[in-house]
Amino acid sequence: MNKLPTNPAVLLLADGTVFHGLAAGAIGTTTGEIAFNTGMTGYQEIFTDPSYYGQILVMAASHIGNYGTHDAEIESESVKISGLVVKKFSENFSRVGSTESLQSYFERDGKVAIRDVDTRAIIRHIRNKGAMNAIISSEETDIEKLKKILAEVPSMDGLELSSRVSCKEAYDVGNPDADFRVAVVDYGAKKNIVRCLVERDCLCRVFPMDATVAEMEAWNPDGYMLSNGPGDPSVMKDSIKLVDEIVEIGKPVFGICLGHQLLALRAGLKTVKMFNGHRGINHPVKNNITGKCEITSQNHGFVVDMESAQGNDEIEVTHTHLNDGTLAGIRYKNHPVFSVQYHPESSPGPHDSRYLFDTFVGNMKEVKASVTN
Repeated sequence: MNKLPTNPAVLLLADGTVFHGLAAGAIGTTTGEIAFNTGMTGYQEIFTDPSYYGQILVMAASHIGNYGTHDAEIESESVKISGLVVKKFSENFSRVGSTESLQSYFERDGKVAIRDVDTRAIIRHIRNKGAMNAIISSEETDIEKLKKILAEVPSMDGLELSSRVSCKEAYDVGNPDADFRVAVVDYGAKKNIVRCLVERDCLCRVFPMDATVAEMEAWNPDGYMLSNGPGDPSVMKDSIKLVDEIVEIGKPVFGICLGHQLLALRAGLKTVKMFNGHRGINHPVKNNITGKCEITSQNHGFVVDMESAQGNDEIEVTHTHLNDGTLAGIRYKNHPVFSVQYHPESSPGPHDSRYLFDTFVGNMKEVKASVTN
């Protein structure tokens, strides 16, 4: 078992606020936009979620690492967060099926963390001051030197990041004889999105984000999944054009998070950067169509502007976040297309929103039947 390092570590925020603690993970320096997650479990899935690329993450839960890591509990092949801030980073772990400690996991991926800091104070500060860039270092404690490094870090506003986490070549997942074929456009797709589709008798071909419609249509998919991903959607002009071409084909489309935002931008809606963002597994959302509410997993720093959606003839707002009234889901009125701003595939949970995959499969079944007849 890898021992925790005892090096002093520093967390410096862009507004000059400093927190001192001890090192965890790899020894080094890392930068990114600081954000916090309120989930009490599922830390491995969170750390490997490509949507967190470019972010330093503060965990609200006090103890992180206490149940180790598990080979099956990943959303991508590596840790995607830029750095980690925790109160207690557990050296020991205990759980049936655990394969290694979080410390060795972070060391292997070269990820820097800071522990033994007051995460409640840090989160309160971010909630009051808003999202900002930050730097963690366990090799340099000179604040003035760290300020110079931090000053060079670009803002998340206007930053395209999906190209850094999208696959480079298409690959298949699922039964080749499945009833449905789904083209997944990978903007930073979580593995559990594909798993949820495969469980519903779908063969998925995951395409790079720069794949053409012609390349995807040559595979003859029954529907398209537009995945989650990191960065600012408003600067992804090529992706918005691709989404427009996909919608015009007339096949069912399901968008999640970044995919949802791209569908909204394609329809002329606006996206805005949030003051803090939504990151956790207890966010209440109302389904405006059924009147029912669901507890959801969320991870986004950008959101579709509600006012622009309400005045759009092509779009219907299907879901609303009950904490702050932000837009959480849309559907197209004249196309079999819908999307949500949260994660229905969330693992370990909650599972309230898994019905959305059934809706997508139902749309493919309906369109497929109409073409056959």
